[in-house]
Amino acid sequence: MDPAKAEALAGPFFGLSLFPYLGFLYLLNVDENNTPKGVVVGFATCLLFVFLTIPAAIAAKLLYGVSLADSDWLHGSAESLLTITNLVTVVAFRQALGYKQEVANDVTSAAPPESLLSYDPMAKLVGLLTFAAFLTAFFPAIDGPAVHTPYLGGFMDIPSALLWDSPHPEPDNALTVATWIIHISSLWKGLTWGLLPLHTSGIVACTSHLFYNSIPVLVPLQAFLTCVGNTTAGYAAWRVAVGNGWRPPAEVPLLNSFLPDGSIEQDALENKALESQSLVGFEDLGEALAQDNDATFIVKLFAGCAVASYAIKYGEVWFDFPFEGGLGLSLAFIFVPSLLNAYKWYRRGQDPTFDGWF
Repeated sequence: MDPAKAEALAGPFFGLSLFPYLGFLYLLNVDENNTPKGVVVGFATCLLFVFLTIPAAIAAKLLYGVSLADSDWLHGSAESLLTITNLVTVVAFRQALGYKQEVANDVTSAAPPESLLSYDPMAKLVGLLTFAAFLTAFFPAIDGPAVHTPYLGGFMDIPSALLWDSPHPEPDNALTVATWIIHISSLWKGLTWGLLPLHTSGIVACTSHLFYNSIPVLVPLQAFLTCVGNTTAGYAAWRVAVGNGWRPPAEVPLLNSFLPDGSIEQDALENKALESQSLVGFEDLGEALAQDNDATFIVKLFAGCAVASYAIKYGEVWFDFPFEGGLGLSLAFIFVPSLLNAYKWYRRGQDPTFDGWF
């Protein structure tokens, strides 16, 4: 499959994926779910990523005749918006879970975090970080960037003079360390059953870059999984909302026809385990991180992403497979961790006491 055909095939899937995601956001925010307001802001921020990535992709095509993934300075700036989404969502969830734990431990001084009850603090954080992301594209743009101008000037990259000669030179479209960090950070958030396809979609993107964007079929695969993931996320949010007692407006009888049999109370009981799987359970990084405050948690996550990024960028040039474009191996990179992730959440789903830590 040639790149142009792959992008044409991916377009409709990306477009269709918007509608179930809007449904997911609506259902997430219904009063019955009592979802932390900062979490809603975090998930809604993904729409910024979607809409602002479009002009970046158009610019890459018009200015250089390449896909967005092959122009590092545009690519990194656009993808940083997804990192903002994850950052805000994770921090808001951690704050809510931390407060929940304090209440459970009868901490008399426990006060609910602002992000639990108000959209304002996380909305302001999103605005500040989005402006910073805009600047990372604005300043290179006024300086006449080339197609492969590195994101943030490649300030985190190791100077070539300090590197050993490797069997394979990096292609021009290789990601900088900073752009790799952004991509790896998009896999922070553990994803439960409704969001598992989106997690796999993120793995597809990273795998595509691992092979230097040389396997075009991965582009529509990522788009398809995004569409499926947004749909299953919407369905998961529907089940949680219904289980918590929400009912569609009477003016929409079609939606009411999908309601399960049984009382609201029974739905709520059945949803107790579902809630921990769909809204609370996040991929934990160990008890050590659970005890960190937000600042040290973010620093440790950044450090972990940075280590992984350096290992990938400067390690893969010592192997042949990234330059051979093997579809079978790329699919193994995608689906083996995805299946392990699904199995992990299956096991956790059997534990009614699991709430989830980041």
